[in-house]
Amino acid sequence: MSDKSNIKSYDKPAGGWGALKSVTKHWIDSEKPIKNLRAMLKTNQDKGFDCPGCAWGESPENGMVKFCENGAKAVNWESSGRSVDPAFFAKYSVSALKQHTDYWLESQGRLSHPMRYNASTDHYEPISWDSAFSLVATHLQQLDSPHQAEFYTSGRASNEAAFLYQLFVRAYGTNNFPDCSNMCHEASGQGMKPTIGVGKGTVVFDDFAKADAIFIIGQNPGTNHPRMLEPLRDAVKRGAQVVCINPLKERGLERFQHPQHPVEMLTNESEPTNTAYFRPALGGDMAVMRGIAKWLLTWEREAQKNNQPAIFDHAFLQEHTEGIDNYLSLVDATSWEFIEQQSGLSKDEIKLAASMYCRAERVIMCWAMGITQHRHSVATVQEIVNVQLLRGNVGKPGAGLSPVRGHSNVQGDRTVGINEEPPTSFLDALEKRFSFKPPREHGHNTIKALQAMEQGKAKVFIGLGGNFSQATPDTPRAHAALSNLDLTVQISTKLNRSHLITGKDALILPCLGRTEIDMQVSGQQGITVEDTFSMVHISYGQLPPGSEQLRSECAILAGIAKATLGDYPVKWDELIADYDRIRDLIADTIPGFENFNHKLRHPGGFHLGNAASQRRWLTDSGKAQFKGESLPESLVDDAIIARGDSPDLILQTMRSHDQYNTTIYGMDDRYRGVFGARDVLFINQKDIERLGFEDGDKVDITSLWGDNKQRQVTRFMLVAYDIPEGQAAAYYPETNPLVPLESYGKGTYTPTSKFIAIKLAKSAPDSRIDVKAV
Repeated sequence: MSDKSNIKSYDKPAGGWGALKSVTKHWIDSEKPIKNLRAMLKTNQDKGFDCPGCAWGESPENGMVKFCENGAKAVNWESSGRSVDPAFFAKYSVSALKQHTDYWLESQGRLSHPMRYNASTDHYEPISWDSAFSLVATHLQQLDSPHQAEFYTSGRASNEAAFLYQLFVRAYGTNNFPDCSNMCHEASGQGMKPTIGVGKGTVVFDDFAKADAIFIIGQNPGTNHPRMLEPLRDAVKRGAQVVCINPLKERGLERFQHPQHPVEMLTNESEPTNTAYFRPALGGDMAVMRGIAKWLLTWEREAQKNNQPAIFDHAFLQEHTEGIDNYLSLVDATSWEFIEQQSGLSKDEIKLAASMYCRAERVIMCWAMGITQHRHSVATVQEIVNVQLLRGNVGKPGAGLSPVRGHSNVQGDRTVGINEEPPTSFLDALEKRFSFKPPREHGHNTIKALQAMEQGKAKVFIGLGGNFSQATPDTPRAHAALSNLDLTVQISTKLNRSHLITGKDALILPCLGRTEIDMQVSGQQGITVEDTFSMVHISYGQLPPGSEQLRSECAILAGIAKATLGDYPVKWDELIADYDRIRDLIADTIPGFENFNHKLRHPGGFHLGNAASQRRWLTDSGKAQFKGESLPESLVDDAIIARGDSPDLILQTMRSHDQYNTTIYGMDDRYRGVFGARDVLFINQKDIERLGFEDGDKVDITSLWGDNKQRQVTRFMLVAYDIPEGQAAAYYPETNPLVPLESYGKGTYTPTSKFIAIKLAKSAPDSRIDVKAV
C-alpha cells in the first residue's frame, strides 16, 4: 500500500540516463541478458523483428539502435528466463493466484504448456494440443447459434494470424469480433471515414520533417510512443511549431534527452519538445478546435474586407470539399462564452493556438486516446478534420491527419478483417475467393459482447492475446460476465488476470512471442504488421522458443479451425506450412496487398497507400465533407444530470511510465514522481483543500452514473499534482471498475475512460497487513 514515501521529486528530462537505467534493470531482470541484448539490437531492423510495443513507425534509414525504453521493456518482458509451467499451476490454485497483483502474475514468466482448468480442484492441469483443439471444437459445434461465441483480438496479433482468425470465424458463421480497437481508436475511424473517406492517418514518417507546425492533442508520447519524441525535438530545433494540447503536462512533451546522442548524455543536457502548451478541460478539445475555427473565420473575413491574402485555402475548398457553408454557420452560432466555458481555455489562449496554426503552411495534427475516449469523440475528431480542411492541410507533403495508434498491429488487424461491422466489399471478396457465404449481419463489439455474456446470450469466449478481463470497463461486471460462460480460451504468452476469470471450462494456449523463431515445415516464418503510417513490414523472431510446447498464433488458430470445420474453406495445415500462402490469400482479397510477398522483400516494407493523402476522397460525393455538430450542452452525461448528482472531480484514467496497456512492467512512474505504487490519485492542491482533505490522505473513489450500481475503488492516496482544477487522474486497469459499461462514445461504444464523474470520501483506517508485490 502506498504512502507519501512513494512520492519523490523527479526533475530529469524524458529519455536520457533515466531511460538507460530503466532499460538496464529490465534487461538484467529478464534472466536472459546476453540473448536479449542481441535480440534488442535486431528490434525494428531489416530481417529482425518488429517491436511488440507501440505502432509508431520507423525512420526509413538503418540505424544501430531503433528501439526506445518501453520497447526494450517489452522485449525483455516477453523474453523472460522464468517459466509458468505445469509445476507452477500444481503449486498455485486459481483462487490463490487471484490474491496476487497483476504485476506479480505477469512477472512469473512465460507460459510453457497448454493447460485446462479443473473446477473441482481449482487448478490448471496439462492438456495435449490435440485435446485442447478438440475441446474448443466440441463447445463451438454444440452452440445453438454461431452468434453465441465471441472472438476477441488484441492489437499485437500479426496480419497473418488475424486474417486466419477472421476467415475461420466467418466460415463458422459470425461477425462477433470484439477487439481492442473498440476500446481505443474507434472514434478516429468513425470520424474520418465520412469526412475524408479513409479511417487511417494520412501522413507518413517523412512528413514530420516537412511540417511547419505539429499539433499533439490528447496524447502522451513520452510514455506511450517514446520514439515520437525524436521527430518532435527535431521539429523544434529547425524552427517548426510543436503545439501541445493536453490537460496534464507530460515530461516527454516538455524536454527530451536522446539516449543515443553522446553530447547530450555526457553534458546531461536536454532539448525542448514543444513551443506552446495548452491545458484544456477534460473533454474540452472539441471546443478548442471550434474556437480555432472561429478565429480563422474572423481573420478570413478581415482579410476579405481589407483585400489581404486569404486565410482559407479557397482553391482547395472549391475543388475538394463540400459542406463548408453549413459548417461555418455552425461556427458563427457557437458563442465565445460557451467555447471558453467548455474548453477551459480563454479566448486569448485559443487565439494564440489559432495564430500558430495560421502562420504554418503545412500542419500535422496528431491525437490519441485523450480525444477518442469521450462521449462526443467522433464529433471531436471531425472538428479536427474541419480545421485541417479550412487551410488545405490534408493531402500535401508535411501536412495531414495522424491518429497515433497504440498496440503494434492494432491498425493491421482491422485492415485484414477484424471488424464486427465489415464493409460489404470485403465480404464480397471473401465470398468470391473462398466460395462460401460469410455472415452479413453486424457482430458484437466489446461492449455488446459483455452485454451478451451478462444476458446469457454468449457461451464461448476465445481471446487472441491481450488481457480482456482487465482492459474492459466496469471490471467486476466484466469478470462476472466472463464467469457465466461455458468456455473461455486465452491464447497468450504470459500469465495475466484473464486466465483466472474462467468460464465453467477454460483453456490457456501458450503461443510464441514476437521475439521468438517460428519454425514450420518450409522453414522459418515471418509475420507482418502495419504501423500507424500504414507501412507494412515483415518480422522474424530471433530467439529460440521459451518452451518446446509453444505454437505460433497462426498454428493455434489453424488447429482450432481444422478441429471445428475440417479442411473448410481452406486446407489449414498447408497454410501453416508456409505463411507466404496466407499472404497470397490476403493479396487476393484486400486492396493494397497485391504482390504482397514480393513487396516485403524491400527493406522497411511498403506503404499500403492512402487515397486521402492523394486527395482522392472515397466518399459518396467524391469530395471531402465538412461535418459539424453543436458542442455538447454538457460534458457530464445526461444519466448523471437526471439524478441530480454533482461530481467532486472529473477523472481520466492513464498509463504509468512502467506499463503498456494492461501490462505492468514495474511499479514506478518516474516522470510523475511515483515510485513503488499505483494506487494514487493525482489532484490539484486547491481541490484537496476544497474537498476537506490533505495531501497523502487515503480516499475511496466512487463514480457517478444514472443507475443504482455501486462502482468504487478504495484506499487511493491523494497526490498533490500540477493538474487543472476540477480534474483528477489515476492509473488503469486499477480504475477501470469506475467506468460504467453503459458509458461509451456516441457511435463508437468506446468506454469514456477519459471523462469519469467521481466523488471522494476519506477511507476508513486500514488494519490489514501490507503485503507488497514480489
